[in-house]
Amino acid sequence: MIFSLFGSKNKADDLPKERGPLGVAIGGAIEIDTLALEADAAGSNPGMELPASGNFIVVAYGEARLDGETILSRYYDEDDRLLQTLSATGKPGDAIQDVSLYASWDSVVPAGRAEWDRWTGSSGLIGQPTYDADGILFDRYWGEGAGRADLVEFVEDVDDGTSVRQIHQTCMLYSRPLGRAQEMLLINIERDIAQRASREGGSVEFLLGYGLSPGDVRRV
Repeated sequence: MIFSLFGSKNKADDLPKERGPLGVAIGGAIEIDTLALEADAAGSNPGMELPASGNFIVVAYGEARLDGETILSRYYDEDDRLLQTLSATGKPGDAIQDVSLYASWDSVVPAGRAEWDRWTGSSGLIGQPTYDADGILFDRYWGEGAGRADLVEFVEDVDDGTSVRQIHQTCMLYSRPLGRAQEMLLINIERDIAQRASREGGSVEFLLGYGLSPGDVRRV
């Protein structure tokens, strides 16, 4: 048998691992079409320039289980952007329930415990019904009621192809109308579990994002 001359290794073992519902490997590309978003947001004033259509090169992949029926999948590129999907299993080919594209907007480094309490304490800024971002007013997207809502927490496994980090995420999502679209403000605090980083050693990150349709993204 001729194949025995070259060993029995399955050639599939040499292929890069497909990640998430889009089935994209680290180093692979996702084609993003933002024409529908541009049309829906026409005539409005976004917090920063709307994302342009083009290829998104994946440098890392993150995944977290939000509940028994939802997997959060995140594709990261080298420009501090993330393409986020929600699906039932997070497996390649899984139906995408929600997809959005986020980019870094701002960052704040609190100076100590008192400053952290101003952001994340029981009466902190993050989690209030509204958030004023330098004159741009966002309404809370998660949580009910007129008082402050608890922040959402989960652990994301982030793989860059050489190592996997467990990142504890503490966040809250806000939104505002942008024409027929919505502009999403994700306020997030990350803590690397392995490094045992305390919250005083981190930062508050602000990301602006926009919803897309599953048909707007595809593996190249």
